[in-house]
Amino acid sequence: MSGAGETRRAVVLVSGGLDSATALAMARAAGWQCHALSFDYGQRHGCELQAAARVARALGAVEHRVMKIGLGDIGGSALTDTAIDVPDTPGEGIPVTYVPARNTVFLSLALAWAEVLDARGIFIGVNAVDYSGYPDCRPEYIEAFQAMARLATRAGVEGEPVTLHTPLIHMSKEAIIAKGVELGVDYALTVSCYAADPAGRACGQCDACRLRAAGFRKAGIPDPTRYLVSSRGGQG
Repeated sequence: MSGAGETRRAVVLVSGGLDSATALAMARAAGWQCHALSFDYGQRHGCELQAAARVARALGAVEHRVMKIGLGDIGGSALTDTAIDVPDTPGEGIPVTYVPARNTVFLSLALAWAEVLDARGIFIGVNAVDYSGYPDCRPEYIEAFQAMARLATRAGVEGEPVTLHTPLIHMSKEAIIAKGVELGVDYALTVSCYAADPAGRACGQCDACRLRAAGFRKAGIPDPTRYLVSSRGGQG
């Protein structure tokens, strides 16, 4: 059993984007010793993993691991299959940028590492307010995964289950950005774009770019995003 004053360890999923950077900052501010976890899962570009490394280092993670998994072998998403274009206009329903079962796979591996670390928390920057409509970002999904984690792990059976933390889930993008700035997050380190170029410059058109730009605008905070020359609002 964990005693008073012992180090609280947490696994924090860090994608390299705005939301996960804020979640990491919030976990650190709450006193958690953070073990950052990213995934090379066959996504369209690797610059988000470079961003994840920058974010983990800047925000004081005690370590940062990148696990390689083959979601690209399955495809079925514009983020893992180059034959499917990233849409540049909003659509109806769940968008083609949804990666089948991504958060379930990510959280399962985070849960396994948490058990090895004897960590009591997992942080994930899912959001159900300003998001793209992905089914695995909803509160009911998180509740279901938490219930599964209690049943499926030694920690849960022995009475100290790993707790899933979703500090951003009910926050607007504007509020997330404001909180991150308050905690000293340098959003220039992050990459949110679904179709960024190898240098990490954003397209300015995809859903992730639109949500990010609107959040900075509503928060009244200068947007540090580097855009491609031809993109909306960017100068290269």
